[in-house]
Amino acid sequence: MTDPIADMLTRIRNAIRAGHDRVEFPASRAKAGLCKVLKDEGYIRSFKIIAKSKNDIKIKVLFKEDAIIGLERISKPGLRRYTGYADIPRVISGLGTAIVSTSKGIISDREAKKLKVGGEILCNVW
Repeated sequence: MTDPIADMLTRIRNAIRAGHDRVEFPASRAKAGLCKVLKDEGYIRSFKIIAKSKNDIKIKVLFKEDAIIGLERISKPGLRRYTGYADIPRVISGLGTAIVSTSKGIISDREAKKLKVGGEILCNVW
């Protein structure tokens, strides 16, 4: 798998379109950081890291009703997108959220502007 974050976003998108209330995918620190931002911004109800064995660690995400309308991967392995804090684009005129990987960790666009740190724009959620 060349882009595990895109795989995670696709699994979430597919589960929402299929009408499921939860989804599981393989865990990593970056994915856990993305889930934390989604929970803090109110897009998901909760997430939990489940260790079935030492090598089988998954993240289980519970959705809210109609909270996520769209997900879009911005920075890809073939074309990374970096920006300063002043140039972080607004998602749907400020109604959505851009998730940014910074030196302070994976945070939302609002938090990045408040902390005045730029970084790699991972994805947009609305």
